[in-house]
Amino acid sequence: MDRSRQDDGPNSLNRRDVMRAAGAMAVVGAGTVTAGTAPTYGQSNGSANKGALGLRLQGVQHFGLTVQNMDRAFEFYTEVLGGTEIMRDGDFFGERIHNTLLTDQEIEAREREVNPRTMGIPDLRSGAQRLDVRFIQFDNVVIELLQYRDAEQPAGSGSAFAEPLDHMSPAFPRMMHICFHIRDDVDFNTFIADLEAEAARRGMPQVRANRVVTVTTEQDRLAAPLEANSNGITEGRSNGWRLIYCKGSEGEQLEFVQALGPVKEVFAKGMEAHKRSRGNG
Repeated sequence: MDRSRQDDGPNSLNRRDVMRAAGAMAVVGAGTVTAGTAPTYGQSNGSANKGALGLRLQGVQHFGLTVQNMDRAFEFYTEVLGGTEIMRDGDFFGERIHNTLLTDQEIEAREREVNPRTMGIPDLRSGAQRLDVRFIQFDNVVIELLQYRDAEQPAGSGSAFAEPLDHMSPAFPRMMHICFHIRDDVDFNTFIADLEAEAARRGMPQVRANRVVTVTTEQDRLAAPLEANSNGITEGRSNGWRLIYCKGSEGEQLEFVQALGPVKEVFAKGMEAHKRSRGNG
């Protein structure tokens, strides 16, 4: 047993474990820590704690995705989509991290009078299951991959502790998706075709994009013309927006978009207005 990852172990780093596993990578460097003083993470004094909550934020730090197979997901987001790994950590377990991540689910299981394991709630408290994380940087956002695995399962390989969800309709409340922004000068439809081909070459046929024409079978989807790979909007407030929904390597919901023409200006003005509202304009 790796006691260094346990809350009460002799080499415990509780604050780091909680922050990393909860997806709160500390952004430090705005100030200088002098010799002999220890920084206090997550705490501040003065005017920073006053005013509207939105003014206390500094944007979206990352999107998190719990995966069934860490190595497969990592390959997809780095080698297929081109992200860069910036950090990995893992073998997280213990009471503190269990409570940090899973208190709400534990309460629900007790209220329903069911075994938490039957609801896919891992036992990080005892160490029967462990959590591994990897952070991947894209141009304007970080994606965190998380895998909950049995303690005997080697880190990074094999299947996750819980079964994956099926019937992943984007219409389900609580459903989330990751949206990737395609460069202005890239042909959208060719990109989608190349994405599917590259994923299939790597043994990921589950990476499938929708089509804008009606298809009823996988064969029909594959036979659809290239121009059916994206939906270009040419009127209204969304004029210039082009999009398609696509499933990723773990069955997760992805979106790919371009924002050109009038809608590009809408987003640019929106960013300017946001900066002005925060006193940065």
